[in-house]
Amino acid sequence: MLPLLALLLALLLGLLRPACATHIVGGELDLQYQSGSVYRLTLNLYFDAINGSTGALDPDATAGIFEKGTNRRIQDVTLSAAGNSFVPYTNMACAIGTLSTRRLVYSALLALPATVYDSPNGYYVAVERCCRNGVINNIVNPGNAGQAYYLEFPAVVRNGQAFRNSTPRIFPPLSDYACVGELFYFDFGGQDADGDSLAYDMVTPLNGHANTNVPRPAQATAAPYSEVTWSTGLNRANQMPGTPTLGIDGRTGRLTVRPTRLGLYVFGVRCSEYRQGIKIGETRRDFQLLVVACQANQTPQMVVRGTGPRAYRPDRDTLHLLPGQDRCLRLSFTDPDPTSQLRVELLAVNFPQAMVPAPTLTQGMVRAPGMPDTLTSTVCFPECFNSRGRVFLLDVVVADNGCSLPRRDTVRVAFTAVGPPNQPPSVALVSPPTQFPISARVGDLVEVDVEGVDLDLDVVSLELNGRGFAPAAVGAQLVAVSAVPGRTVARLRWRVDCRAVARGLHEFEVVAAASPCLDRQASPAAVIPIRVQYANTPPLLTSTFATAPAPPDTIVIKRRLGDTFSATLAGSDADRDNLALTATPAGFDLGAAGMSFSASGGVGSASGAFSWTPSCEAARLEPLVVTFSVTDNTCVPAPRQQVVRFEVERPGAPEFLPVNIITPNNDDRNDYFALSTLPPDFCEQRFASVTIFSRWGNQVYQSPDRDFRWDGRGVAEGVYYYLVEYTDGRRFKGTVTVMP
Repeated sequence: MLPLLALLLALLLGLLRPACATHIVGGELDLQYQSGSVYRLTLNLYFDAINGSTGALDPDATAGIFEKGTNRRIQDVTLSAAGNSFVPYTNMACAIGTLSTRRLVYSALLALPATVYDSPNGYYVAVERCCRNGVINNIVNPGNAGQAYYLEFPAVVRNGQAFRNSTPRIFPPLSDYACVGELFYFDFGGQDADGDSLAYDMVTPLNGHANTNVPRPAQATAAPYSEVTWSTGLNRANQMPGTPTLGIDGRTGRLTVRPTRLGLYVFGVRCSEYRQGIKIGETRRDFQLLVVACQANQTPQMVVRGTGPRAYRPDRDTLHLLPGQDRCLRLSFTDPDPTSQLRVELLAVNFPQAMVPAPTLTQGMVRAPGMPDTLTSTVCFPECFNSRGRVFLLDVVVADNGCSLPRRDTVRVAFTAVGPPNQPPSVALVSPPTQFPISARVGDLVEVDVEGVDLDLDVVSLELNGRGFAPAAVGAQLVAVSAVPGRTVARLRWRVDCRAVARGLHEFEVVAAASPCLDRQASPAAVIPIRVQYANTPPLLTSTFATAPAPPDTIVIKRRLGDTFSATLAGSDADRDNLALTATPAGFDLGAAGMSFSASGGVGSASGAFSWTPSCEAARLEPLVVTFSVTDNTCVPAPRQQVVRFEVERPGAPEFLPVNIITPNNDDRNDYFALSTLPPDFCEQRFASVTIFSRWGNQVYQSPDRDFRWDGRGVAEGVYYYLVEYTDGRRFKGTVTVMP
């Protein structure tokens, strides 16, 4: 009975314990900038799809973000499940039933504000989970070994400016396995969205704080993180038995190893990123490599021949491809293994890959029923292929379909290639003018035929340029006349207009060009000089305006209100250019000022009539300055002008001599007070009123009539004060004494 109870208790305790993922293959963290202060944090967890329990697949993962140096926790981030896919093989035909890996993706968006993430020490992210594959051969107690996924990133602000950075993305891993005794290679090289420099090295995988008792901690613990314990004889620099052992190229990220022992081996790779020589972050990837016993596979063999029967000898021969001769390479490749599928690839080493021609055969099977033992392919370089004196290097690679990775045979071919002989084209004028430079006037049509010739019968094109100017900018163009192989005729056609006047001498250049084998060749330029002759006599302007200047060059015309003034104007031009007469007021409207102007113009002459009837509105708009112009319609006009100032003549004002004493005694001498010498009325400047006050300020008389008469009757003798007001605000004051 007791053994049964103990068994039930053990089962119950087992059910209450959290799921322990004892088949973690590896993984890495990734942090990518999105926009503003938002980033995306992603965890890629690689899971053994053969031996792993689906109950250990977590719905999410918790990442902790810490400040480097102080290990201060900044925040925890929950990463939600975002993907579950198989990790592919390089060649699915090499898949084996004991190796299948899933890529589990956990991801979340998070904000990294500059007010928080500004530490010059930088930050790190960690996720902890247990446990690794229990059958790993190169570490101690692998079934209880956890994994700490780790990533470092810089502050998001530097020197007061935003500092954006995304984690370098390591090349996705494959499910490939290695064969014992065979060279294994794999590209772990990454790409960086910011263009930072990347460096790679081998590191010991991090164990962290997770274990079989706490396989999934509620949150990651701050650094430092413990490392896995290597088996006897192994270490960071020698992570698995091999000759050579597992290593990585620090610049390219290429992993290589020739394993010497069967088994499953975990390894760690670090990718550090540098900006302007300063390290700003790193990411780590843990992964596994399975070493199995593979079926024996031999390396395919290849022979390269040039024009002769002898095989090409790498590092000793240089092939020379000459025009008019055989320009082909002949490839022969075979494989000792039966039913081997071979694939040929041509890789340019020191010249553009796009220049490499395609072989006649790129893949095929050997030693199968009905198939030959040796496959052949031909690579022919076109006649125009030209190495221009350089020695080009071409890797000719044949690879089989062996597992886990194909075996290759590479022959590096050194060769030179010479293109077909060719002479540059020439250019000449078909009918050269008898005099240079060619003389032309505005309005003339200049035409010159030009011929381009190529003795190799290449297609010739003629190109038009200008020395210091663009032909199209002055209206010149090159018009095709005829074209046959090796000869092209075109015509320089130029209708000279005003755009050519400023420069005067125009030197056109015509170049003949041909492009044999897409290699442009041009002749020396044929120069066509054309001098544009231009002269202009200014027009004359006459009028019936008065000629008295005030000030100099300005004619002054004065007229009274309603007194109409008329004048005529005439323009003439010795060059018989079209003339136009205009009247331009300075800041006022002609009609509003009582003015009118009409004009007509034509070839060599123009006429106009002006009329002005002064009004109060004209007086208000003063000063009235009008510029009369005659302008010739030519490339560089030379207008002539007359400036006239019109003034409305005001009525004369007598000297203001008011009386200052009256004696209202009917003796016909100083019997009344009147102001006959007041300024006269003019438009809005009119007499408004007169008011007389006593010495105590009492009004004794008031009248709106400028011809008023005050006889002083009814007032006491003494001194009185008068005030005269005008509508424009003017005032006249004084005193008048009343005596008996």
